[in-house]
Amino acid sequence: MQFDFLDTLKYDANGLIPCIAQDYETGEVLMVAYMNKDSLRDTLEKKLCSYWSRSRQKYWVKGESSGHTQEVKEVRFDCDKDCILIKVKQNVAACHTGYRSCFFQLLNEDGQLVEDGKKMFDPDDVYKK
Repeated sequence: MQFDFLDTLKYDANGLIPCIAQDYETGEVLMVAYMNKDSLRDTLEKKLCSYWSRSRQKYWVKGESSGHTQEVKEVRFDCDKDCILIKVKQNVAACHTGYRSCFFQLLNEDGQLVEDGKKMFDPDDVYKK
């Protein structure tokens, strides 16, 4: 399948574009990551989210270590074509810390960050640290 529109997207100076992963059924925001042209093409072809790790400087398929994959259900681009929204079926959890969403830290009324969410797995068991 051809994806000629990939060249029309607005990547940053490092060739990356931010991507929001959102639960297809609930609308919960699961994570924000970055894609380059190759990881976006692979995501579209394989229907599994793939990203570019800025910290490790490498391509990765979500769930390659944990098995917690993101199955692509819908792909959208913002009006400026500089951000991607991918609606996914999240298998188990999105966050490497064990929470379903990376956005599990809530700012409470006292100005403190508190954990708000359920841990879905123990990262030490999954990543064998």
